[in-house]
Amino acid sequence: MAYQDLQMDWLKCFIAVVDAGSLSAAAPEVHRSPSAVSMQLKKLESALGCRLLLRGPRQHQLTAEGQKLLGYARRMLDVHAEAQAAFHGNELTGRIRLGVPDDYAAKYLTPVLKRFAPHHGSVEIKLSCEQSTSLIPLVDAGELDLALVSRDHSSQGTLLFYEPMVWVGSPQFEVWRRDPLPIAVYENASLARRSAINSLALQGRRYRVVYNSSSLAGQIAAVESGLAVAVLTQCSAPPHLEILGSEHSLGPLEPMEVSVFRSRASKDSAAVDRLYDLLVKTLRISG
Repeated sequence: MAYQDLQMDWLKCFIAVVDAGSLSAAAPEVHRSPSAVSMQLKKLESALGCRLLLRGPRQHQLTAEGQKLLGYARRMLDVHAEAQAAFHGNELTGRIRLGVPDDYAAKYLTPVLKRFAPHHGSVEIKLSCEQSTSLIPLVDAGELDLALVSRDHSSQGTLLFYEPMVWVGSPQFEVWRRDPLPIAVYENASLARRSAINSLALQGRRYRVVYNSSSLAGQIAAVESGLAVAVLTQCSAPPHLEILGSEHSLGPLEPMEVSVFRSRASKDSAAVDRLYDLLVKTLRISG
């Protein structure tokens, strides 16, 4: 029995849809229209004789066969990219010093690095996880090349998206009923701390700071143990904690402006160029 060859373009479209989550999000990555991407996927499924992706309410989901193909497809494209680099001498090298707060690492940085690392294995990435207020000065000083951070001034960095902020509490303790309200906060310069206190001040609600921690894990521990309520980025709020709002007598919070900062010292680095472009392309809001 003769089997049909798997074309690289089909595999590129397949991986783009898996990584981006939808046809429309994947189309710019492979420089095709969504309908063209759909056609490439149909050709791949026809060649293999099975369904690879199922369209969900928000994104495409892998079938069991699609999951089986994914590892092979990534390896095939990696070898293809290595072969091209070997003959054309365009393999990236060097080091990228990258900063990100704990809040954004898993949700936003991981998908970008999953797309970057397989194609640029000769680039060393050194990651620093600290609060945005600590990372921004490091970029300004040239000690970091890039940082994905919450900014406090509209002229800083390149705006990517707005991250909602939420009050969180433990349903086991119902700390939000107390007066004054016990709150857990980050360091003094933290935008999340400023947002929490401003919101309470606008409500005229009494509060007292009972817990200070510069780490996300510390904030979550304070809430889980019933010491306090806290303000977290929505992407970092654990599902077992309760999102609090007006029904708990807690007011709205301003969203964070999430931006990518780049140091002037890195302007001649092709590796930093590539990762910066990928961060913007992947995370920037449309329009």
